[in-house]
Amino acid sequence: MAEYAHTLGRQRHVFDDLRAVMACASPRRSGDELAGIAADSDERRVAARMVLADLPLRVFLNEALVPYEADEVTRLILDGHDEAAFVPVASMTVGEFRDWLLSYEADTATLAALAPGLTPEMAAAVSKLMRNHDLVTVAAKCSVVTGFRTTVGLPGRLSSRLQPNHPTDDPAGIAAATLDGLLYGIGDAVIGINPATDNVPACITLLEMLETMRLRFDIPVQSCVLAHVTTSIQAIERGAPVDLVFQSIAGTEKANQGFGVSLALLREARDAALSLKRGTVGQNVMYFETGQGSALSADAHHGVDQQTVEARAYAVARAYDPLLVNTVVGFIGPEYLFDAKQITRAGLEDHFCAKLLGVPMGCDVCYTNHAEADQDDMDVLMTMLATAGVNFLIAVPGSDDVMLNYQSLSYHDVLGLRHLLKRPPAPEFAAWLEKAGWLDGQGRLPPRGPQSAVVRNLLGRIA
Repeated sequence: MAEYAHTLGRQRHVFDDLRAVMACASPRRSGDELAGIAADSDERRVAARMVLADLPLRVFLNEALVPYEADEVTRLILDGHDEAAFVPVASMTVGEFRDWLLSYEADTATLAALAPGLTPEMAAAVSKLMRNHDLVTVAAKCSVVTGFRTTVGLPGRLSSRLQPNHPTDDPAGIAAATLDGLLYGIGDAVIGINPATDNVPACITLLEMLETMRLRFDIPVQSCVLAHVTTSIQAIERGAPVDLVFQSIAGTEKANQGFGVSLALLREARDAALSLKRGTVGQNVMYFETGQGSALSADAHHGVDQQTVEARAYAVARAYDPLLVNTVVGFIGPEYLFDAKQITRAGLEDHFCAKLLGVPMGCDVCYTNHAEADQDDMDVLMTMLATAGVNFLIAVPGSDDVMLNYQSLSYHDVLGLRHLLKRPPAPEFAAWLEKAGWLDGQGRLPPRGPQSAVVRNLLGRIA
């Protein structure tokens, strides 16, 4: 790789390679500091951004940050690059690309056509030159629509994942938390359970419980037990009612090996889910989760900054046409995102990069209790993401996940955003809520007054 340099005042800043430029140009990140690759001063960070702004976008096609020969994710990125789609921006520098993205010319249709021509490294690079407001503005122009039983990502809509986790996977406890979420209109993206025990029989038990509930009340929603991909494949082989196959993914081959997956295994899982033909409005059958710092925690980052490695995970995701992808932005802890400022920035970066690359991105707006953050900080991030057109947000009972032991959003947080921004859930799910009589005269939830009889009836039927 070539050496890069920039002079600020009397100080000449030298960067050994493109990896160093990218790492030093990143906003401050505790994970990059832990890895020993972050800029050691704000002056050096600015110098790196000056270098980055003047680099041609094409440099990322010529200089792989993770070696092509050693990494199947790099090969996926470069071998799958669409040169024809890249043409409109091929002559631009990273700085010029940033200005163009903020222009009127870069509208929704133009950005959708451009997505196959962008690499994750290009998206990560331009994000490093953008303010938070820039990330929101451009992401709001990106539209990525997917479907299974509901249509997720339509403009003017805000979908949600209902996360009814239970510390012992008790079906009755999960059913109660699910009903609670449905009463707030949550779950149109997916009813997704993180199992406390990852084994095939437990997975099938939960899938069958959710399927029984869905069929009994004719709910247009998809379910997912977020077990390892191999568990889902075995469940499919045993005839389980699998809607979506889940897997955590990362941006390097070695990091994915740490998750116990490869690109070939993900392809096998997708084929298995597609064979069931369970979708109605679409056949997007994969659900992926990502998060900044996962590659570093596995010592699989190859000296690349955590935000760029995270963006590379989106290339993995888009190769399998997922229904949903989300970053669990603050879940990995303060070792990687120290405080609310870093968590907020990371959430906006992840959403921007994913949507720019054509990935249907959502977010778990969350933090661990040992991070320098609180629910007020999560209010800020969720509102910014909703304004940016995030495909879906994750919600748990009372914003406190009692199984995973971290703080997320509550059902009423998402409901409040929908009312504030006038963004209803997916159309199929909204129609079901109306048909069930759960909405008041202004389309609001949860049901009150005469509607409470409907709720009591439903509670009685489930009991």
